Amino acid sequence: MDSLFVPDDASSPEVNSISNEPLAARMRPRRLDEVVGQQHILGEGKLLRRAIEADRFTSLIFYGPPGTGKTTLASVIARTTGSRFESLNGVESNVAEIRAKIEAARGFQSLRNRTTILFIDEIHRFNKAQQDTLLPHLERGTVRFIGATTHNPYFYVNSPLVSRSQIFQLEPIASRDLLCLLERALADDDRGFGGLKIQADPEALLHLADKADGDARKALTALELAVVTTPPENGTITIDLAIAGESIQQKAVLYDGDGDQHYDTISAFIKSIRGSDPDAALYWLAKMLHAGEDPRFIARRLVISASEDIGLADSSALQVAIAAQQALDFIGMPEGRIPLAHATVHLATAPKSNSAYAALGAALDDVASGATLAVPPHLRTRFRKKLAEAAGADKAAMHYLYSHDFEGNFTPQSYLPEGRSYYQPTQNGMEKRIAERLDFWKSQFVSEMSDQSSEEVRRKT
Repeated sequence: MDSLFVPDDASSPEVNSISNEPLAARMRPRRLDEVVGQQHILGEGKLLRRAIEADRFTSLIFYGPPGTGKTTLASVIARTTGSRFESLNGVESNVAEIRAKIEAARGFQSLRNRTTILFIDEIHRFNKAQQDTLLPHLERGTVRFIGATTHNPYFYVNSPLVSRSQIFQLEPIASRDLLCLLERALADDDRGFGGLKIQADPEALLHLADKADGDARKALTALELAVVTTPPENGTITIDLAIAGESIQQKAVLYDGDGDQHYDTISAFIKSIRGSDPDAALYWLAKMLHAGEDPRFIARRLVISASEDIGLADSSALQVAIAAQQALDFIGMPEGRIPLAHATVHLATAPKSNSAYAALGAALDDVASGATLAVPPHLRTRFRKKLAEAAGADKAAMHYLYSHDFEGNFTPQSYLPEGRSYYQPTQNGMEKRIAERLDFWKSQFVSEMSDQSSEEVRRKT
């Protein structure tokens, strides 16, 4: 269906000369079969592929990391469906430009009966007014809208626009697919380096694919840099592992400081600690540190986890987490990563219990949903007791037993009306000893209550 795609103006992807274009732009796929990766949405029989091939879609939003093919896919859809392709950028464009593109689309629709795809890159950068400008034209079918964003559209794109669009998430491209893309670029005579005599070592190409970390643009750019900066020997350009390493250098880690990668990675970190997997926890810690995550944020989450997930099974975990946070503030980075790793491994390998946290949640639910319980008379302040005694209250009921006056610093006494119970200790770690202690105290309380009942019955008889 390539013959149906006839560019109308300079905004179309067809009109730019490829002679000065970067390799990543020249190798942009032109058909669905050329797209690498994204088989979860583009594989045979998948919804998006069926919609494109049947030309039955209205508005789409592509969401994913850089270099995963969002712009490419929009261009391929325009070619496949024989549509005009108009593009805007959320950083540079304004309402006037949006309206101009829509008016042009209306003209082509009425005069030539031709559909226009309006592609807006970084749609999350548009403000509410700019996004709302699109809505009536989407309703009328004046344009087909395709948006692209690296941010979660459910949080960064207006709800009315999201509700009118089908959202597809693009994943980082697997290394094996990037390797195929690099080999294609070396072999392509028209758009790639097929006209040059290049000897690329397989390990060099694999290195580029791995270090690109799912980003096709980065992989192709690194290959182009390797090719154009390596002088030929006897007419052959040789790309070895050393040259590949120089071309791509440090691996790019997919990470955003305030988006999905930030939240997903810290979630994986805490869940790995909770799941007692120190290796996984250290990996996610390393990813965050490598990507430049605020180490104080990591330290705060460690302190929370120490109480939420380890709790009374190992109370020293909280001390270690607090010490790591204080050490980080004291020594700074990069050495601050050492106490962070110390705390991470301690928490991941510690016995786990959330009993105190769960008990508080149950108590909070009772406070919020039930009738507020009055403080028992014998637990009230001295002032309140005197007022009650002056009003003729039972002195015995007002008598508080001071625990330190008794053997073992404990004496059976009621502290909560209705005998409610919230804290249920586990048998994990040190909490097992807490459970044994509580069982002993409860047995003392039951015994005392039984003795009191027997005495009361004796007095009555």
